[in-house]
Amino acid sequence: MIMRSVTTALTSPTRRKLARDGAALADRLRGKRPTIRYFHQADDPYSHLAIQMLPRLRARYAADIEVNLVPPPEDSAAPDRERLRAYGLRDAARVARARGLGFPVDAALPPVEAVRRLETVLADAMQRGRFDDTAYAAGAALWAGDHKTLAAMSAWAGGQDLSLGESLLQVGKARRAKLGHYLGGMFHFEGEWFWGVDRLNHLEARLAARGLDREAGSPQLAPAIEPSLSPVPSGAPPTIEAWFSFRSPYSWLFMPRIRQLAKAYGATLELRPILPMVMRGLAVPRIKTIYITLDCKREAERVGLPFGRIVDPVGAGAERALAVLHHAIPLGLGEPFAELGLKAAFADGIALAEDDGLYAVARRAGLTDEQTAAALADESWRQRAEVNRAALLDAGLWGAPTFRVSGHEAHWGQDRLWMLEEDLRAAMLGGGPQKDR
Repeated sequence: MIMRSVTTALTSPTRRKLARDGAALADRLRGKRPTIRYFHQADDPYSHLAIQMLPRLRARYAADIEVNLVPPPEDSAAPDRERLRAYGLRDAARVARARGLGFPVDAALPPVEAVRRLETVLADAMQRGRFDDTAYAAGAALWAGDHKTLAAMSAWAGGQDLSLGESLLQVGKARRAKLGHYLGGMFHFEGEWFWGVDRLNHLEARLAARGLDREAGSPQLAPAIEPSLSPVPSGAPPTIEAWFSFRSPYSWLFMPRIRQLAKAYGATLELRPILPMVMRGLAVPRIKTIYITLDCKREAERVGLPFGRIVDPVGAGAERALAVLHHAIPLGLGEPFAELGLKAAFADGIALAEDDGLYAVARRAGLTDEQTAAALADESWRQRAEVNRAALLDAGLWGAPTFRVSGHEAHWGQDRLWMLEEDLRAAMLGGGPQKDR
């Protein structure tokens, strides 16, 4: 009851409005103009996409943009960092293509020395008030592997003193932490955080609501991208593999929509449930949990799903749900149980760790009480979860939700279903899923 009450209050529109109004009032009382604070991480592909939007934001909205240089997040906020960095390269290339931005399809992880040079260039550009143009040119050299050009820009900016940007990095890190975040490529406006180009639609809506849109009524600069569900091509429908966790709020946002997408394309949906990250030894710090919860509320409103009455199923709740799902799948009831179980945890405030809650969810999915009891007495779900975990790592990812057209490149996040649709259409047309280029 306490958890339901706290999460309902945290995600309530009333609390959000009060927080927004309070932040705006505080800035006005201090005589400050509306200000977007942007936090740039030199070796982050998503930051390179974000800086390409800065000139457009400045031109469109009557708000100042304050740029901060920040280091990468701590290990606790970036589990499995190497997979994250490798995935970011191909994901950013695909996002860039869809949004008409620049990012090389063959980008490689940059060496530390090159990143230090870029930070020197960025620090100098910030001091001279020429961040936008310089950051894009220098970042393009970094991601293209043009270290000669980057070294020349660094020498012009600050000679061989690669520590030039260190003080600005520390200032930016402290400011980011004080405002309550941990990532690069982030925008902050009047108490609220927005990640990269993927959440600019929410930032633009905020700015428009504040009367700061110079082109009111015009399309957003970076609207959310969703599957089109346009006429389905003929061809053999493929299989969609879908990894998810009963503790992942983003898994709740993706489950009804991926089921709809699979149905529209006649695809087989293969559910691959995994244990929550914290039950697999991967940390999820509190600051990250709060941001994810608030971000999910915005995204849930965008896609028309309920969200906010939460009872965290970590531990027994997740294990019991996995046990029941393991038995529901061969009965043809896996999809409805997965969706209803996630809805119970993140929208209905039902405790999956308690018999009353779990049995009620199972009944709504079509299982009998006897089938649920038999599932809870069977530990073989653990083997399935471990097989799924290993397959997820083999696919180059680690978190939920992840999905792919079977055997091809995997995508991570409920905001990447449009990529899955592109892959489905390409596979059905006989060309194989789209490559991230």
